[in-house]
Amino acid sequence: MTNSGFFHTTTLEYRLKAAIQKIKAFESGDKYIQMRKEFASAFRAQNRTISELKIQLAKAHSETVTVRKYWSEIFDDVEKEKNKSLAHADALMETLRTRLFEVERQRDAALNKARDKNAQLYSVMDQLYEAEEKIKELTARINKDYTNSSKPSSQSPNHQTIPNGRVKSGKKPGGQKGHIHNGRKKIEPTSRISIPAPEQYTNDPNFKPTGDEIKKQLVRFTVNLEVIEYSTVEFRNQTTGQRVHADFPQGMKDDVTYDGTVKALAYLLNNECYVSIGKTKTFIHEISDGQLDLSTGMICSLSRQFSEKTVDERNEIFLNLFASPTMHSDFTFGRMNGKQSSVIICAVDDMVLYQGRTKKGDEGVKGSPLEFYEGTLISDHEAALIKHGGGHQECMQHVDRYAISSMENEKDLTWNGLLRKWIADAFEYWWQVRGGEEESPEIIATLDKRYDEIMETAKTEYEYTPPSKSFPDGYNLYKRMALDKDSYTLFIHDNSVEPTNNLAERAARRFKRKAAQVMCFRSQEGVDYFCDGLTMTETIKASQNNLYQSVSTIFNKGIKV
Repeated sequence: MTNSGFFHTTTLEYRLKAAIQKIKAFESGDKYIQMRKEFASAFRAQNRTISELKIQLAKAHSETVTVRKYWSEIFDDVEKEKNKSLAHADALMETLRTRLFEVERQRDAALNKARDKNAQLYSVMDQLYEAEEKIKELTARINKDYTNSSKPSSQSPNHQTIPNGRVKSGKKPGGQKGHIHNGRKKIEPTSRISIPAPEQYTNDPNFKPTGDEIKKQLVRFTVNLEVIEYSTVEFRNQTTGQRVHADFPQGMKDDVTYDGTVKALAYLLNNECYVSIGKTKTFIHEISDGQLDLSTGMICSLSRQFSEKTVDERNEIFLNLFASPTMHSDFTFGRMNGKQSSVIICAVDDMVLYQGRTKKGDEGVKGSPLEFYEGTLISDHEAALIKHGGGHQECMQHVDRYAISSMENEKDLTWNGLLRKWIADAFEYWWQVRGGEEESPEIIATLDKRYDEIMETAKTEYEYTPPSKSFPDGYNLYKRMALDKDSYTLFIHDNSVEPTNNLAERAARRFKRKAAQVMCFRSQEGVDYFCDGLTMTETIKASQNNLYQSVSTIFNKGIKV
């Protein structure tokens, strides 16, 4: 503390002495003189610096002017080069623009041409696609025959031999060794002729009679007319002129009356054997040795007469069909006065009913046993038919044909082949049960499961391979079978239901044969009369009665001799 205080006192003393000296220097004027000298020296030095700076500034200004001049010249040169370059660039751009416009024009022309070509290509591709679809459609139509559609074999010219469904035994045709001989049936002889034994046998003691007689018959066919002529005395009233005579037997109105035997012969030749009216007339005339000469008008009227005489029988058939637990039904077609005419067919095992219609569909069903039928109906997939009946069984023979058609036109699919195998197995089971074997719930369950798997396979395959517009039949079959399984499997659950509509199909051929013979019925009445006759003849044959005798009896209704 002592040293610090001392040092502080000494410093203050020095500062005070220095300040006193400066004051004395200012008071004496020496300081001002010194300061002027220092200022003058500094001013001169500053002037020299300014002069040097002015000289440098002048040089710099001169250099700046020179540099500005140089830069101006350079700028002008650069400007000229720039303008020249710009002009060249403009010219080049104009050239390029012109070229670009030309290229764009050529491009647009090429694009338009390409568009036209593409349009033509698309048009050609569309035409090609349509042509391919048409080819597929026509190919499918051409390939339709009795194996893959409802087309009858008679309309498939040059078709192959229809295969026999029986299992081949490997034996030669004809009678087999050890088989009992079945000769022609012998008939009660109307006369006998005995042939004498040859003398070479009777005079030879080595030959002795065996006691047996060898008999051989010669059968001849002759036509004998039995003509019964009735006569009676005529009386005349002398007053009134009235002529009277005894009554002739019932039914004898004309001078010559043909009984049922003659009418049945002419009717069956024309309608059952499909012999034309003219040939029927000629044939009867010839076999009767020219004695029986029927008129074509009389032969033509037999269908109407037969229809009128069988009203009660056909009504009974109608009622029996209506009460039947199962019934087959189908439509078939003919020509009537140049237009299409329809026939609805209803059939069971021992009877069949034909009914002529002007058109098919719902109008054709009206008035038939099918209209209010409540049993199980067996038919093909006819829209107007499947609406009726308490249950429905699709004709599996038709389904099998559709499956074959699908295999031929949709070769990449497998479900159609599986369906054919399922149908064959289901038929085999149905025939086994029909033959007397017991029903098998296990087999039925297996068939049901396989059916579902086939439908699932079809669904998957059609998702990956959509059906062609030219052949939708396979897909349509799958959709029907997937939506209505019961209509396709009813026969394996109920053995009384047949899996095919063959009864009605076979019955339809009878009308088709007549329609092919006459080509075109003249009126709807002609169609109706023929259908009424078919109803009776086919039912008589199904009942295994003698057709000729039955028809003769019907024609003899109202005739008593």
